[in-house]
Amino acid sequence: MMTPLHKEAVVLNEHHGQRVDVVLASLFPDYSRSQLTHWLKNGSITINASQYKPKDKVRGGERVTLDVVLDVSVDENKPEELSFAIVYEDEHLLVVNKPAGLVVHPGAGNREHTLVNGLLFHCPSLQSLPRAGIVHRLDKDTTGLLLVAKTLKAHTNLIRQMQAREIERHYIALVHGHVIGGATLNTGFGRHPKNRLKMTVLAGGKNAITHYALKKQFGGFTLLDVQLKTGRTHQIRVHMAHIHHPIVGDPLYGGRQRYPGGINDEVRATLQQFKRQALHAATLSVLHPETGNNMTFEAPIPGDLKLLLTTLESNLA
Repeated sequence: MMTPLHKEAVVLNEHHGQRVDVVLASLFPDYSRSQLTHWLKNGSITINASQYKPKDKVRGGERVTLDVVLDVSVDENKPEELSFAIVYEDEHLLVVNKPAGLVVHPGAGNREHTLVNGLLFHCPSLQSLPRAGIVHRLDKDTTGLLLVAKTLKAHTNLIRQMQAREIERHYIALVHGHVIGGATLNTGFGRHPKNRLKMTVLAGGKNAITHYALKKQFGGFTLLDVQLKTGRTHQIRVHMAHIHHPIVGDPLYGGRQRYPGGINDEVRATLQQFKRQALHAATLSVLHPETGNNMTFEAPIPGDLKLLLTTLESNLA
């Protein structure tokens, strides 16, 4: 569906001497600076009926006109009634507790039964937002909290918070090996040069920062509190494997399931029955896009991971 958008604004005198791209971000806060710059360059935004460059300076008093046609049917996803828990919802945003096995975004050969399909059933207006309002993503078999904007203004605000690293996300991760203490991993990051399904630590890649802290040790396993400062694809899984402590149940980065010496049949059986990576997005803190209030959400540890941790606690702690 193509939707025309027309807006007008007048540059305030207080903006005198500022760059055009900076002023546009102030005049039209519902849209990202990169989107506004794109519209400026292709002539969809004019100033006093003339085309300006992003670095040009304003004097104050100019009339700005925005005329674009938005394609709000990019994904063309079908709404579906799916089961997932909503931790919080108001007119601006909602927070989902994603279960294991639920893919977040549709992809090639996988257009149905995703979180996006479920969100569109719950809130049809999300069809008009990029990625149905989803601000960040979780892997299919990672559980926990995921943030969704319900308006374009909220989406722009939350994306800016994410880019500024103002949204705090803490994960619980069970990893192989005996981790002595916490640390910060700050590496380059990118697509694996030989296996396109994998990401890897890569010199010259995009910056990826992960903090981790010790929560508990269970013989040959360690439970960690992991905080993301950047949000690269598979970031925690890659970083843990990079320091030789891959996440339990992660065949892509940890290889075949490993069993430390001395474990009993109960622990072995519980590990064999755990069919996903032991990673859970447990807490999320964000500034509300409308009120500015700090909000913190928590998701309880899911049943399968809780059973695994209880078994390790009983037998190996």
